[in-house]
Amino acid sequence: MARYTGPACRICRRHGEKLMLKGARCFTPKCSVVQRHTPPGQHTASRRKVSEYSLQLKEKQKARYIYGVLERQFRKHYAEAERRSGPSGENLLQILEMRLDNVVYRLGFAESRRQARQLVLHGHITRNGRVTNIPSCHIKEGDNIAWKEGSAKTVPYKEAAQEIESKEIPGWLSLDRSNLSGQVLSIPSREEIEVTIDERLIVAFYSR
Repeated sequence: MARYTGPACRICRRHGEKLMLKGARCFTPKCSVVQRHTPPGQHTASRRKVSEYSLQLKEKQKARYIYGVLERQFRKHYAEAERRSGPSGENLLQILEMRLDNVVYRLGFAESRRQARQLVLHGHITRNGRVTNIPSCHIKEGDNIAWKEGSAKTVPYKEAAQEIESKEIPGWLSLDRSNLSGQVLSIPSREEIEVTIDERLIVAFYSR
C-alpha cells in the first residue's frame, strides 16, 4: 500500500476527530473538523450499524495515519510488539513513539510528523552526532537527537528556534532549547503517550 499523499484534513473528517496531521493549523478555526462535522463524500440520513470488525479496522487505520506508517511497516511493528513481554498494544505504541520521525516531532523540531519525516529524509537531523535519514529508525533510551550543524541556516530550523519556547515536551524527553537538541530519558509509559488510540481494538484486529 502506497503512502497517502492526499488532503490530510480529509482523514480527520473521516475519523471525526483531530489527528494533528497538519500541526499548528489544527489549533486554528481553519481546521476542517471544526468547520465541517460530517465525513467526506455523499451522505444519507440512514447509517448502517457499525460492526466490530469495522471499529477495529478504523482504529488500526487511525494509528497508521497518525504516525504516518505504511501498512507493511505497521504489521512489522505489531509483530515486534507481540514478541516483547507485556501488553502487545502498549508495546506497539511505544515502538511507534520511539521512531525517529516521531521523536523529532515530540521534541518540537517540526509542526507535524509529516514535516518531521521530511526533515529526517533531507538529512537535517542527527542521532548521537551522526546524520540519520531513516524516519523509521528506532531510537533508544539515552540517544541524543539534534539538528545537523549545517542546517542552522535553513527556514525550518529558524521557525523551530522561534517557536520552541512555546512547545510542551513530554516527560520522557529532555530538551536543550538554546541549542535545539534533545535526549531520550526513558521509554514512554502508556500514560505519557498522548494519542487518542484504543490499542485494544488494534490487538483484536490482528488476533482474528
